[in-house]
Amino acid sequence: MQEEYVLELEGIRKAYGENVVLNNVSLAVKPGEIHALLGENGAGKSTLMNILFGMGVIHETGGFDGTVKISGKEVKFVAPTDALAAGIGMVHQEFMLIPGFTITENIKLGREDTTPTFASRIFGKSLEKLDRDKMNSDARRSLDSIGMGIEEHVKVAGLPVGYMQFVEIAREIDKLGIRLLVFDEPTAVLTESEASQLLDVMKTIAQKGIAIIFITHRLPEIMVAADNMTVLRDGELVATKPIAETSLTEIAEMMVGRIVENLAAGQDMENSDAPIAISVRDLHVEMPGERVHGVNFEVREGEIFGIGGMAGQGKVGIANGISGLFPAEGDVTVFGQPLNLSRLGEALSNNLAFVSEDRRGVGLLLDESIAYNIAFRVMTTRREFLSSFGPIKLLNSRKMQRHAEEMIKILDIRCRSWRQKVGTLSGGNQQKVCLASALTLKPRLLIVSEPTRGIDIGAKELIMNYLSKLRREEGLTIIMISSELGELRSLCDRIAIVTDGKIVDILPPNAPDADYGLAMSAVSKETDSSLGEGGDNAPNYGMMGGTTGDGGGFE
Repeated sequence: MQEEYVLELEGIRKAYGENVVLNNVSLAVKPGEIHALLGENGAGKSTLMNILFGMGVIHETGGFDGTVKISGKEVKFVAPTDALAAGIGMVHQEFMLIPGFTITENIKLGREDTTPTFASRIFGKSLEKLDRDKMNSDARRSLDSIGMGIEEHVKVAGLPVGYMQFVEIAREIDKLGIRLLVFDEPTAVLTESEASQLLDVMKTIAQKGIAIIFITHRLPEIMVAADNMTVLRDGELVATKPIAETSLTEIAEMMVGRIVENLAAGQDMENSDAPIAISVRDLHVEMPGERVHGVNFEVREGEIFGIGGMAGQGKVGIANGISGLFPAEGDVTVFGQPLNLSRLGEALSNNLAFVSEDRRGVGLLLDESIAYNIAFRVMTTRREFLSSFGPIKLLNSRKMQRHAEEMIKILDIRCRSWRQKVGTLSGGNQQKVCLASALTLKPRLLIVSEPTRGIDIGAKELIMNYLSKLRREEGLTIIMISSELGELRSLCDRIAIVTDGKIVDILPPNAPDADYGLAMSAVSKETDSSLGEGGDNAPNYGMMGGTTGDGGGFE
């Protein structure tokens, strides 16, 4: 007898006006199965999940054709609360957390534990008292189950994005009655070791009989964790097949419809005689979870300089400190001009542009159009895209539109038009808008933090090759911060590894894997022999703590 499916999506079709975004797509997931949903940005994955969760954007635009079944019974969800009530949860790529709340409060939001009071017995349940001990205990159990050692009473505001991702996951596995979990790019901001731990957590969840839809652009993770996969391309179903019957190359070709070439290889440029583009001396940054303690490095003009390391070790703090987004001290000189690190906007005034890892929180105006987002920074800092009428300056919409259309074409931003609100784009296309905005500034130095986070393999290839082209043809100097070491090694001339807020080593991209492993463990080749076992010399891994066990909350 065939095993019952937790979820069946049959013959799904969705159109926005004449634009068909899904056409006859089907997907079925069994209890305890990890099912990978793959496709380039704009392939239809987000729309399919919006249909599953009954999102308003679907019903407000004419609904959809096809059927949704949960455990064999057809359902018609009209709101996300319907999906939640049916035991469907989601770990979002873009965090759905309240910054001013503690980790516990975010995990238990909407499901708070309470105890009766004298007043509540008279006036009703709304006057019951929060049972904070129980809530903290549940939160602690969920955090421990995914190996997150941070204290549950810490506020979410200011936490690095890696921490936020684990809080999202802890919140979902704390819920009772969960039958299906959707993981939307859960490892996008995590390093390889943290991602590996997360995959183990997913397998533990699946062993409890909970089905998982796993959306990711890190294809090697699919081979490790998933049982089956479904590939979409341009809204069409390409294939559904067991992972054991496919390969990385075949998956990539199915996703993009062509043979995928390797990412731009590092060019080993000889920059020893080039002028210094940026000099950083004794940089300290007070970014919660990403503090920097006395970093020193120089980057020459025309170089692509990589910064890597585990989450929570300081690599992200370097860029945010230089850009003035968090309190910083030290000496930073850009093209011979010292920066005032306490002045927000100082970097922009000195030919430096920054693409943040937190695109929704820092990089974008979600309710504005693509065109306005691309033009906004250069408009406010250099008064471009404005026309003068005496003392009055008005927006030159036509010029802004032409520029936006050019950037949409260059970066292959998948959208309906330049008028589309950025908040309605997929995560990968939002990332492209952030990059377009930074490049519109025509910087001499570009700092990009996690530039391919949530980007599919085809878009990643495009962005990496475009950055390489800008360096090669225009002499752009680039500092690239990434959690993916392979990405850095494919593009950069040198790579600094940051551990515990300090640069442990600066390595060439072709250095042995062992050298990178030592640096990630806070050990450089020069100091390897001087380190003893344990004691004060033991490396501090910062974020990850506790043990990965069965945990609670999702029996």
